[in-house]
Amino acid sequence: MAMHVVLIVEVEGLKDKVIFEKHLKKEGFTPIEEEEFAYEGDTTTHLFSTRAFILEVVEKGLKKSGFLTCKIMFQVGENPMEAYRFSHENNTFEPVAI
Repeated sequence: MAMHVVLIVEVEGLKDKVIFEKHLKKEGFTPIEEEEFAYEGDTTTHLFSTRAFILEVVEKGLKKSGFLTCKIMFQVGENPMEAYRFSHENNTFEPVAI
């Protein structure tokens, strides 16, 4: 059964939004109309796999386009919203308490 995914990206210093959004679109995330840096898609995998996929897709998109800071929030189906901050020190996303 497919679950709906909503992804919100808060990014500063993004050098190339076109490259970033093209990467997200290639991976199945489409922009939500009239919303800046908000995307949606569907998943048929378990929450753990979907979470890992989202973090990987956003990280690759950011690295392709260049950025200063980034926080993301996403919701998979009815599960509570999760938030992450990109750590340049550890070169990965880390969970943030909402």
